Amino acid sequence: MTEKHRDWHEKLPYALMAYRTSIRTSTGATPYSLMYGMEAVLPAEVEIPSLRILMETKLEEANWIKQRHEQLSLIDEKRLNAICHGQCYQKRMARAYNKKVHLRTFDEGDKVLKRILPVQDEAKGKFAPNWQGLFIVQKEAFLILDRLYSCMHDGVFGMMKLIGT
Repeated sequence: MTEKHRDWHEKLPYALMAYRTSIRTSTGATPYSLMYGMEAVLPAEVEIPSLRILMETKLEEANWIKQRHEQLSLIDEKRLNAICHGQCYQKRMARAYNKKVHLRTFDEGDKVLKRILPVQDEAKGKFAPNWQGLFIVQKEAFLILDRLYSCMHDGVFGMMKLIGT
């Protein structure tokens, strides 16, 4: 099946509908329900009525307005629940991330390589070196996630580059 990329503007409303009506893990709700206080009516539900649509069509206008007003009054509660769900999700993600972080200590005289951070003036592509030099640790240091932190003394980083590397 060959797809043409010229008709993306015709598929955009469907993609946005899918995005707005799918439940987010971080909030536990759909963006549509957090915005409007109710679930979206899918185009398929208009043609083939679901139980929810049938119940709404049988309501009188006054009852429908009253029910909608109640839904809108509960929207703040839904949003607060989404915020609480988001905070729990962030804690869960932080806990999973912190499980993989290992503290590594280096003693004086240890030989180490220093990671070259990706932000450089001279980006040489994928064949650029990822590590720099061979250093000897002069002061006690510790490593968290590829970054070497050292006991700073008079602006000296606490590592000495080996000659010839």
